[in-house]
Amino acid sequence: MKIPFQLTFRDMEHSDAVEADVRKRVEKLDNYFPEIITGCRVVVEYHHQHHHQGNLFHTRIDLTVPGDELVVSREPNKNHAHESMHVSIRDAFDAATRQLKTYTDKLRHRTKRHATPLHGQIVSLKPDEDFGRIVTDDGREIYFHRHSVINQDFDQLDVGQEVRFDEETGDAGPQASTVKVVGKHHIPQQRP
Repeated sequence: MKIPFQLTFRDMEHSDAVEADVRKRVEKLDNYFPEIITGCRVVVEYHHQHHHQGNLFHTRIDLTVPGDELVVSREPNKNHAHESMHVSIRDAFDAATRQLKTYTDKLRHRTKRHATPLHGQIVSLKPDEDFGRIVTDDGREIYFHRHSVINQDFDQLDVGQEVRFDEETGDAGPQASTVKVVGKHHIPQQRP
């Protein structure tokens, strides 16, 4: 387990089996959300009640994440299934997983940037060999395969046509993963 972890039992004896269960669940969270959780504190508490139903367990999880803390608290008086300590723990970790998913989705949305596709012009076509080449605005030559063309048939392409493309590194160097012929609804070039 990579993250610091602390387990506290309140109003009950320490249980090696419960500790092993909680440790396994913390490791699972750490595997699902690597490098997101920087600390984890779990409290399992036994609530003594004088009602007709049995006593209930309360599980609280505090997760430290970059710039925030996520808290899961399963109130025992709201769910009588929590007469079982293991159900209380399971429900708390399920809720923690949902909170972490929401948190990571927000992080991705905050940092997600949509790059403008690169711009170039077709400089050579080899229909018999199923590839062509694009020269970029900065003079680089990029290979593309016929299957990379997405809005027109490869055999209808002409040397000199303007294209937008996404670049990746292939076995022989830079290549276009997608090539789209620029039409009347093309993306305007960004100016510095």
